[in-house]
Amino acid sequence: MKKPTLVVMAAGMGSRFGGLKQMTPVDPQGNSILHYSLYDAYTAGFGKVVFIIKEAIAEDFKKVTAGLERYLEVAYVYQETDKLPEGYTVPEGRVKPWGTGHAVLCAKEEIDGDFAVINADDFYGRGAFTTLADFFREEHADNEYAMVGYLLRNAMTDNGYVARGVCEIENGYLTGVTERTHIEKRGEDAAFTEDGAHYEPLSGNTVVSMNFWGFTPRILQELEERFPKFLDENLPKNPTKCEFFLPTVANAQIHEGLGSVRVLHTDETWYGVTYREDLPSVQAAIAALRESGKYPEVLFG
Repeated sequence: MKKPTLVVMAAGMGSRFGGLKQMTPVDPQGNSILHYSLYDAYTAGFGKVVFIIKEAIAEDFKKVTAGLERYLEVAYVYQETDKLPEGYTVPEGRVKPWGTGHAVLCAKEEIDGDFAVINADDFYGRGAFTTLADFFREEHADNEYAMVGYLLRNAMTDNGYVARGVCEIENGYLTGVTERTHIEKRGEDAAFTEDGAHYEPLSGNTVVSMNFWGFTPRILQELEERFPKFLDENLPKNPTKCEFFLPTVANAQIHEGLGSVRVLHTDETWYGVTYREDLPSVQAAIAALRESGKYPEVLFG
């Protein structure tokens, strides 16, 4: 069976942090969160990685991923605002990327089988990659996708608030995702607000999306067909800010009866540097995983 591909969304790195600060080392060997995701994917049986980046950060980014070719087939693709369907042009003043759906579309030529999509700056945990790799090994229709669902209590920060996609699930399949843009930790549980004043409780057992998806090549066809329609509808209303999101397309397929998304459970804990204050706790968590034997002294040695 052909090994699945890992698609890593990293085009927003430079713009969000003014340089590649997401590549800040989280261990004494200088590895970043991304290196751990790559190691977990390699261990789980992925055979190729496609990095979606901006050409402006290519030189710095390739220094960070140097030597990876000994373990995985490696490709780099560029997400730029001018990568649009024929007949469309970049609106005046537009600098914002076109969103995660457009990012994956930019990687289309490098994908020829089942593939996973992750954020470059999120730590997902070995079990999440193994669970998704197992899904790919099973028989599934070309319009059956997967999403790794995290328990909210395992996907929070102690500093400030986070945005999470709250999942609605029936019989193990996703029926919808509601974006909650302001969720704060409350012990083992949480609370969200829409107006900054009134808070609604959220159980720590709520399943949320952390943008860890498993797709067949069918999604690429859907993205290609839906992107021009998205532009036609949204450019007149919001030319400089509208974004074409990957989950929106998956959701549309679900509601139109054209596809399904199986929710894969994981007990893994997500880690990320949402705030600068998060870095010490992420480094401590990685150190604990290394000490427990989960990772070798040298990741790719």
